[in-house]
Amino acid sequence: MSEEFLPFSKPSISRAAIDEVVACLESGWITTGPRVAKFTENLKEYLNAPYVLPLASATAGLHLALLALDLQPGDEVITTPLTFAATLNTIILAGGKPVLIDIDPATLNMDLNQLEDAITAKTRVILPVHFAGLPVDLDVLYNIADIHGLRVIEDAAHAIGTEYKGKKIGSFGDTQVFSFHPNKNMTTGEGGCVVTQDEELAKKISLLRFHGMDREAWNRFGKNGNQHYEIVVPGFKYNMMDIQAALGLHQLVELDSFIERRTELAKRYQEALSDWLQWSLPQNPAFEHKHAWHLYTPLLNELPAKMHRDEFMQKMKEKNIGTGLHYRAAHLYPYYREKFGFMPGDFPHAESAGERIVSLPLFPSMTDAEHDRVLDVMYSIFDSQTKIDGFEAQLTEESFVI
Repeated sequence: MSEEFLPFSKPSISRAAIDEVVACLESGWITTGPRVAKFTENLKEYLNAPYVLPLASATAGLHLALLALDLQPGDEVITTPLTFAATLNTIILAGGKPVLIDIDPATLNMDLNQLEDAITAKTRVILPVHFAGLPVDLDVLYNIADIHGLRVIEDAAHAIGTEYKGKKIGSFGDTQVFSFHPNKNMTTGEGGCVVTQDEELAKKISLLRFHGMDREAWNRFGKNGNQHYEIVVPGFKYNMMDIQAALGLHQLVELDSFIERRTELAKRYQEALSDWLQWSLPQNPAFEHKHAWHLYTPLLNELPAKMHRDEFMQKMKEKNIGTGLHYRAAHLYPYYREKFGFMPGDFPHAESAGERIVSLPLFPSMTDAEHDRVLDVMYSIFDSQTKIDGFEAQLTEESFVI
């Protein structure tokens, strides 16, 4: 096979970012220091947010944001089953109990029509996921949270640069957690941050992210630092390094252009696949928003496709095209089933999506020619089915149940 493997995701790292990392290494200060401080200020400006706390990962951010709320045994956190395991894991590690509601099959975000029915006297937090970079309807969600006196932690791992009704996610609301993993819209290698409007929550997270010390290394080992510190609470080692921030400083500058290109590619997919019987395509809600297009995730219609999603992914791999699986429905993993009694059939829309979803290649440096190659390979995989005369007339409504 002559053509190189095309991954489903690839970070775009500029020469300026590489030079910044080299300068960081040569400076001798590679852990939390001046570049993390500058990256923090730049994030505050970009997000128009008062408190930003860079961390080693978004998982660390979810963990600390939940811990900072002092969850008690039995406290419930409502979230979605269509998410990465970190969402549920951090709820459990922070002492809470995950309570799930099914997704809206059109948007793949949590179905807010089911939210109030899931709230009990033990509910403390609502934890929505902005799936693939598409925002949840936050006016509706926060209205429900306010009525019931609940905190909101938005899992915005997919949503750096996403906007809701003209406002960036992170510029309003309660608390958001962003990811800077290499397959996200911007990267620091590994990394993430917590953004909050709550000063007290920010103070707690600041302590918890570095051993519970009242000052970090940058405050102690610099020329004007003091070697003495106090341990205020037992904390973690979740701080971001300057090496990571060196990347982030330049990635943030390019973020909007990255999203612009992702949007162009997503629209290309939408247009090219619009009349393919094999796919149910991502849908947009009616409210004003800016989709960050972290992922492009159509759902495979198995009957017209005449294959399962996993078979399609394997066929793409054989043609040197990478795809991703985001995600299987989390409640079906053994741990959650055994621990919380979740069963197949509990959340049918999430389960259906989890069996059919595919992440097609989407990244800023992807060329139109590479995009065409993906579509050509997909066409070749389905060509024998799509060319059968009268096939469309044989399909039933059940073929397209989302």
